[in-house]
Amino acid sequence: MSRTTDQADQAPDANAAYAAPAHDPVAERFMAMADVITPNAIRVAATLGIADLVRKGVNRLDALAAHTSTDRDALGEMMRHLTVQGLFEQPEPDVYTATELSRWIQSDHPVGMREFLDLDSPMGRPQRAFASLLHSVRTGGPAYAEVYGRTYWEDLDAHPGLSRAFNAKMAEQVSEIAADVAKTYEWDRVGRVVDVGGGTGTLLAEVLAAHPALRSTLVDLPAASGGAARLLTEAGVADRCEIVPGSFFEPLPAGADVYVLSTILHDWSDEACRKILHRCAEAAGEHGRVLVVEHVIQPEIRQGISTLNLILLATLGGKERSMEEYAELAASAGLQALRTVPLPSGRSLVELGRRP
Repeated sequence: MSRTTDQADQAPDANAAYAAPAHDPVAERFMAMADVITPNAIRVAATLGIADLVRKGVNRLDALAAHTSTDRDALGEMMRHLTVQGLFEQPEPDVYTATELSRWIQSDHPVGMREFLDLDSPMGRPQRAFASLLHSVRTGGPAYAEVYGRTYWEDLDAHPGLSRAFNAKMAEQVSEIAADVAKTYEWDRVGRVVDVGGGTGTLLAEVLAAHPALRSTLVDLPAASGGAARLLTEAGVADRCEIVPGSFFEPLPAGADVYVLSTILHDWSDEACRKILHRCAEAAGEHGRVLVVEHVIQPEIRQGISTLNLILLATLGGKERSMEEYAELAASAGLQALRTVPLPSGRSLVELGRRP
């Protein structure tokens, strides 16, 4: 018997390896949970815009490969797999049609899953870090650099297009809470506010528009705050906001009444958060306040956010935290929680001040 024949006879049946025993729902559920092929194939299809092309009538394999600049045979194998999974149908060889499932990765789906799954987007690209989740579990730190050779923030700096998309996504998320923050806090008692890591100025634009006597400073790295001047000008508040390039790991403009950290701390490790809060406390002095706007996790729902926390861990080394955890971080900077105000968006506004 030849070596080639012997190897072929002993080779494992790849299809059998991914097939659960018939009529065993527990085994079927386990195999679905353990599958890595289908989740990755779906993400590749989302990245390439396959569902959009099929909907437009570009449904033959040759045409799909040409439009997506992919290898025809490799794309065909992936499409056959996704057809078996029900994401597409194949009415004739190498011709594909949409299904109810493929609608979810079309660009105009209201949930926006294509953007989340697109491996070239700022939301989808970090998901490759899960290939090195073992590194995060062993070390407690992010795995992003294990995959890309640089941290997530360094990667944004290296890809201007990705950085612009990230900034736009962050501005969209901040816009969901900006009105709540403007209405909830007693800004009429504040003379100057510093938005630390304020990005494109979305939060400050809302707060300043609602409180004409308020003056402000926006601090962020130039790559993040590049669109702030335009947005603040369009909002008619640019004359009341100074834009200062800088990092929240470095000394901040001192003497303001309030320092805002809006959806910042959950991106960072405990060690990094302590440094950020120390810089805020240092600049705020004895009488200033630090406002933390974040999801504050109740103990009973911690189980439900494990997926989000794994994403934050593998990508950035951060996590969503409980009030007790935020209080411990604040104490390390000589601050204490003065009050916590729930916001309609689901986040909370935590006011920190100097301990007596």
